[in-house]
Amino acid sequence: MDDNSLERAESELAGWSDPVTRLREALQKNEFELYCQPIVALTPREQLPMAEVLVRLREEERALLPPGEFLPAFEHFGMMAQLDRWVVFHAVQRLGRATRIKRFTFNVSEQTLQDAEFLPYVEAVARKYGVAPASLAFEIDESHVLTRLDPAVRFAAAARALGCGVLIDGFGRHAASFTPLKVLRADFIKVDGSVVRKLLTSDVARTKMNAILRFAQALRLNIVAECVEESAILEHLKTLKVSHAQGFGVHPPRPIDEVA
Repeated sequence: MDDNSLERAESELAGWSDPVTRLREALQKNEFELYCQPIVALTPREQLPMAEVLVRLREEERALLPPGEFLPAFEHFGMMAQLDRWVVFHAVQRLGRATRIKRFTFNVSEQTLQDAEFLPYVEAVARKYGVAPASLAFEIDESHVLTRLDPAVRFAAAARALGCGVLIDGFGRHAASFTPLKVLRADFIKVDGSVVRKLLTSDVARTKMNAILRFAQALRLNIVAECVEESAILEHLKTLKVSHAQGFGVHPPRPIDEVA
């Protein structure tokens, strides 16, 4: 197979004959739907309602596509920062109206971490709709912290300078050190579902969680346990004094207007 044939085959692997044109069209025509999943406070000392913003793509024949079916195409063609801008713009616009959600959190891609114009764009959009930067927080995946520490540190510092929050997402999946967290000075640590799901059955998971809790307490960080799917695990998290929980066992994702 020659290079042109390979490129054509890889494009069609995304499900569209011309993926770049299709993705640009989706952005221009606002063919996405915002969902969000609440992050619930488990202790009375922190009652600020938060929700993670999620995105779905509308396809006429297939209804709403989940992120796993279109995000790889955005990543492959270097268009994640454009999508992240779209999500922030429309979520901030929604925050500018009456809402019971006080803070939205956004996943930021590796490409966005290296986009020097992204946070100035966020600042401009927040000012336009009268939204305080403190109402916004950005989730940086643990894998990006481990492989792209310098861009992650710069992004986190710029976000904090703007007044936004910073979360480390998926912590405990790969990390063997807390040093990157100390450097990033995040507000929240999101413990990965691979740890949370096994808290009642695995000594390794319990050991990891206890280490994370000790570290968080020493640095006065809040913990979010993600992928909470069972009531027994939720109750166990409360006994551990984990501050926040997120998952289908707490609150499933819903269209943003239903939650807000």
